[in-house]
Amino acid sequence: MAEDGEEKLLATVQHIVKTLGRTDTMTEDILKVFSNYDGRLSLDKLYATRAAAAAAAVVAAGAGAGEHSMPPSPPMPAPPAVPSAAAAMPAVTSLERTVRTLDRQISQFVTMERLIWADSADADAFLEAVDDLIGTVQELDAAGTNRGLLDRADELLSRCMARLEDEFRALIERPDDVAPVAPGGFASDESEEEDYDADDGYGDEPIPIAKPVSDFDVVIDALPPGSVSDVHHIARRMVDAGFGRECAEAYAVARRGFIDESVARLGIRSRTVDEVHSFPWEELEFDIARWIPAFKMVFRILIPSERRLCDRVFDGLAPYGDLAFIAAVRTQALQLISFGDAVSAASRAPERLFRVIDMYEAVRDLLPDLDPVFSDPYSAALRAEVSAVCNTLGSSIKGIFMELENLIRRDPARVSVPGGGIHPITRYVMNYLRAACGSRQTLEEVMEGDLGGLGGAAIAVDPDRPTSSLAVHIAWIMDVLHKNLETKSKIYRDPPLASIFLMNNGKYIIHKVNGSELGILLGDEWMKQMMSRVRRWSLEYQRGAWAKVLSVLQTGGPGIGSLPGKALLQKLRMFNGYLEEICVIQSEWVITDEQLREDVRAAITDSVKPAYMGLIARLKSSPEAAQDLFIKHTPEDVELQIQHLFEGVSK
Repeated sequence: MAEDGEEKLLATVQHIVKTLGRTDTMTEDILKVFSNYDGRLSLDKLYATRAAAAAAAVVAAGAGAGEHSMPPSPPMPAPPAVPSAAAAMPAVTSLERTVRTLDRQISQFVTMERLIWADSADADAFLEAVDDLIGTVQELDAAGTNRGLLDRADELLSRCMARLEDEFRALIERPDDVAPVAPGGFASDESEEEDYDADDGYGDEPIPIAKPVSDFDVVIDALPPGSVSDVHHIARRMVDAGFGRECAEAYAVARRGFIDESVARLGIRSRTVDEVHSFPWEELEFDIARWIPAFKMVFRILIPSERRLCDRVFDGLAPYGDLAFIAAVRTQALQLISFGDAVSAASRAPERLFRVIDMYEAVRDLLPDLDPVFSDPYSAALRAEVSAVCNTLGSSIKGIFMELENLIRRDPARVSVPGGGIHPITRYVMNYLRAACGSRQTLEEVMEGDLGGLGGAAIAVDPDRPTSSLAVHIAWIMDVLHKNLETKSKIYRDPPLASIFLMNNGKYIIHKVNGSELGILLGDEWMKQMMSRVRRWSLEYQRGAWAKVLSVLQTGGPGIGSLPGKALLQKLRMFNGYLEEICVIQSEWVITDEQLREDVRAAITDSVKPAYMGLIARLKSSPEAAQDLFIKHTPEDVELQIQHLFEGVSK
């Protein structure tokens, strides 16, 4: 029955051709149309059927003449021979038959509604047909004799590539195979609902924030080995067909969604430069705290894993693997880099130093690991961008130190510290520098100008090198602070209190420098100079505060030139007044360092007590003064009162 149907179909086609094919060209065009319409109507069959029909017509005409014979008539001249349509058709070449066969085979696959790779047998058959078509196109192109057939084969090849691209992307985008699982995981946790933000610009559903990752020696296998093999086979065909760039772009589009989602799960949002510059420091600090682990995660795990996947998918297909890799990761990488640039260019307030150091160290430490990842010419520019942001962060650290100097200089000398205590600027600067020197290695390389641009090893820190750039810079800051404190000391109307103020602040500076990296950087010579200053300020205090007391206690020796008894009594009364005045005033003064306080008290006692005891002894030995002598303060009382000085308490 099938054969009868095919014969009827062929007969119908021949009738249509006979009716409409007024010329040989029209006949050939009609036959080609039918051959493209149905696989059973191949040009070979149509030509063979047409030739058989023409032969049968000739035989039938001869038989009819034999049955109805008539008297012979004079021979007529033979009409000019008209070639049949079949005879006029050009011979079908093997390449034409190949293209027709491939067209039928490939059309079955490209029109499938399901994935071809859902069935491995279909996938193998399709790839085999694609290989044959690529070879045929190359052969036709080399021959250059049948442009029409080449165009037809090229059109068929384009259809193949479009379908292969769809299959390629579908295989890469399997969601079950590309979930970003790393140590700590990205899984959400109901107990951490505070990390969710429903109104975060990413849609109605909250995006879970990744838990901290401490181990970055991880590779994400985004696709199972079988899928990698499948997409590699597709990529090889697309490259062989001259569609390498389209394949690379398809890969990038398919993988970009995964990378974008992974970065979003790390809690990173795109920020413009204006936003970064206008944010309050507390909000910006929060963003930086998220940026640092996200930067490490992306550049230590996500991007190297993407490079590994690209190298496997495009194995032996350079440079398309490099193109696909950089197109997939560039957007998110630049987003992270641009945030670092924006922070570098933002305010250089001193409190930002420590977060900027953290950012700098995060970038610097991964630079050497980026060389094998960004080794090709297409990704070298991105490697340079990472190096550049490291430089800008280093420059920002330098700028923040300069701003610290300006902050000290601009700190006004308006209000004195009660009791000559430690000024807030001294506490701030010393605690700041001490904390900053916790990152001495980083500060050394930044100040030396080695900003990690080459990604090499950090410079070695010499523990006995107080002449390094950092040491010179800190010594300069200390000098600026010293001058600022001297200016502030002039606010005090009482010079001895000004000396107490300088003593307190100088001793605090020594305390903060001792036993820290600051001591190493500033060196022993600087420390000796600072201690000498404190001793000088102590002596200036003693001379200024107790000079008149010691002067009044001077009695001269016995004999010629000795003071009369009444004069000695007057000195005693003056001493009592001076002592009581000093104790009232200086009990409100403060010496914060306990050892320094004891040393100053001891020095005063050693000067005053013996002189006072000498005055009392002279008074007792003077007959003129002995009868009116009243000793209000014993030497022990004087010592006790001195011991209560500098406690900062109003008596």
